[in-house]
Amino acid sequence: MEKKYSYLVNCEENRALLQRKDKCDKYDYIAAVACGAIGGIIDIFMVGAPKGSTLVAWTEQQVDHTVMVFARKLGWNPRENNLNNVNSAIGFLEGCFKVNYDQRKPSDVNDLFNIAPGTHHMMSLAHSPDVVGLFFSILNQFTSTSSFIVDGQLVTIASDTFELRGGNFIMKIMCGIANWFGHLMSDIAGSSGSHGRGTGIVMPLYEFFGFCKFGSFSTKNGTKDLAEIAMQAFNQGYDLRFGLSQMIPLAVTELSIRLIWALKQRFRYHKPIKECIPSMKYFDLRVMLLVGDGTLCVIDGIDAGLKSGGDFVAFFLRFNLVAWCRFVTLVLKEVFIRVGIVDALQMNLEAFKRVNEALLSYLNELKRIDIELFQKETEKYNLIIGIFCSAKSEEDFNVMVLNAYKEFGMNKPWQGDFNEFMSDRGNKLVYE
Repeated sequence: MEKKYSYLVNCEENRALLQRKDKCDKYDYIAAVACGAIGGIIDIFMVGAPKGSTLVAWTEQQVDHTVMVFARKLGWNPRENNLNNVNSAIGFLEGCFKVNYDQRKPSDVNDLFNIAPGTHHMMSLAHSPDVVGLFFSILNQFTSTSSFIVDGQLVTIASDTFELRGGNFIMKIMCGIANWFGHLMSDIAGSSGSHGRGTGIVMPLYEFFGFCKFGSFSTKNGTKDLAEIAMQAFNQGYDLRFGLSQMIPLAVTELSIRLIWALKQRFRYHKPIKECIPSMKYFDLRVMLLVGDGTLCVIDGIDAGLKSGGDFVAFFLRFNLVAWCRFVTLVLKEVFIRVGIVDALQMNLEAFKRVNEALLSYLNELKRIDIELFQKETEKYNLIIGIFCSAKSEEDFNVMVLNAYKEFGMNKPWQGDFNEFMSDRGNKLVYE
């Protein structure tokens, strides 16, 4: 009853917070808006669209460097004039991590649907750098198939027979995961034969735009649905490398807000350092992050709208999808917290933690048991039971009981003659 009452009280408090309490003063809001504005300025002037962006160029250099370092770890040993040639590293990785779901042109899929080198990374689900991509990669490798999103539908076709290395099922799974990751590393910076930037891989979960065959958006080439808009944006550089550059203004905004919040807790409220570590359990910090990320998203949306000129593809290219996803996530989480959904989940998690602690304590107690001594005592008891089972009369059974006490060195629970002992109501049987 106490837990239930506490839960109801928390729900009431959360509803009150939703209506009137925010625990932030005007300086918190000013700081959050300022941090969001700084992030927005970085997004406008240093990220913008994939082509001609300062941060995108820097991000691509870091990705190329990472690919070359990864290739060297696996044995890539280029000639002196190819030391910084990322295409050579990509070609090496393509040879190391071949897969059966890498179809690139219509003839590779028996002309069942239209596919091209610039679209197959988004159409092929196994090329996604997320749990969806991992699942379909393992599935395709095990079943010698390829899975694509075509016109808003999931299409699976048979591919060349593919044999995973590994002596057992678990090792084949591990090899499949390694093959998936290695192939993504060979694709993240484009293909070995690409000229210039090349088409990388999609952002996590971006592949689901392929199912969005709805809407009618104006572009320079006529009206398009959302799936077509996302595909055109991907072909123009809206890939994982661009997503990494979009994270930079978001990171600047959130890290600045967290730093300001921590300094305020330490020097204004004089709290211990442990309580100054930014954590989402603090309500005022969550509100500041909401305001800051919201400011960044508003600036990004206004910039994309003004510079797109009514072309939705141009709008999408300047739209910071990472920042908007983060903002929506924060909003949903805050709503769940204030209406009590997260509190209920947290209570269940804490209950499971207590059960786990009790089980661990029980296991530790079991480890202290002397197994050999336990086995010896068990054998002794089994021997006694076997002797008792051979008794043919009550007299035999009584004799066996007395002999068992003597043989195993156990003290009898009575003194003297059993009948005389039991005739005295003051006596008690004492088992040791």
